[in-house]
Amino acid sequence: MSGLPSERHADGSARPLLEVENLKKHFPVYKGVFSRVSGHVYAVDGVSFHINRGETLGLVGESGCGKSTVGRTLLKLLEPTEGKIRVHGKDITDLDTQQMFPYREQMQMIYQDPYASLNPRMSAGDIVGEPLIIHQAGTRAERQERVASLFERVGLRPEHMSSFPHMFSGGQRQRIGIARALALGPELIVGDEPVSALDVSIQAQIINLLMDLQDEFKLSYLFVAHDLAVVEHISHRVAVMYLGRIVETTDKTSLFEMPLHPYTEALLSAVPIPKASARRRNRVILTGDVPSPINPPSGCHFHARCPYVMPRCHHDVPALREVVPGHWTACHLHDGGVRFPLAIDVIARSAATKQSP
Repeated sequence: MSGLPSERHADGSARPLLEVENLKKHFPVYKGVFSRVSGHVYAVDGVSFHINRGETLGLVGESGCGKSTVGRTLLKLLEPTEGKIRVHGKDITDLDTQQMFPYREQMQMIYQDPYASLNPRMSAGDIVGEPLIIHQAGTRAERQERVASLFERVGLRPEHMSSFPHMFSGGQRQRIGIARALALGPELIVGDEPVSALDVSIQAQIINLLMDLQDEFKLSYLFVAHDLAVVEHISHRVAVMYLGRIVETTDKTSLFEMPLHPYTEALLSAVPIPKASARRRNRVILTGDVPSPINPPSGCHFHARCPYVMPRCHHDVPALREVVPGHWTACHLHDGGVRFPLAIDVIARSAATKQSP
């Protein structure tokens, strides 16, 4: 990354590509004739994570939990309310538009709707080539050659460069979106539910394409999704969000086999299992509705729906802490020596799994 900070710490250890610390994004709510601020939507309320080079972090949770807002805020498409965003150790949180310019090349986005994200008045070739023009990359002939190469790489024919978005299928439009994201050779791509609007068979093709591109270009992904089966397939690590906060994060194997947070347990219990499968799962039914992000509950945001709730959950915010090596969760079940039967069983099984060859 030309002109940007070193990829290693002073001691020689590898530095994460992206570090997010206590990120918050609050949207004001206006009310009355004079449009006075009457409250805030706490869309993202203190999120911390990192992404290493060549790694995919899956970000999952119910609709409205703040997943997409996290992706847009860390790219500074939305300005953060609070917190720090570091790229190769450089704090970009307060950089203005001009200062962000070199970082825009390194961080791109694939949007959820493959039609709404493409300008219907521009040809597919112009859409993919636009980032090259903005960043003044190469001559016109070199840009045309680059666009044609990207079309071939994502599975499209170069002769379709003159076609318009309405002339493509949904899967082809998303391939155009992927080509546009690749145009400047980024290191990090945020996928905002990039396959949720596609047919299942096309989803598999796009997921496999993203994984092939990651191996070829050493890309890092923040993969935002609500489909846990897709997340399990593509991710290296998974972070679970609930009402603006991350409640659990670990590698995908540990998360899917030994969830430590009751909300994660409920999410996984809702994943369909083939009838012929030998696996069995106890279905966890959550009571009540998801609280409003305008007026979230005090303490643990999940306490109103948690089957293991205890008095301290109503007023104490659980810290995200490492319960077993590499497995972090924010739940009072694992705090200060308190051990409920679920916690004892899950911790024991998780530790045994990590020690087994």
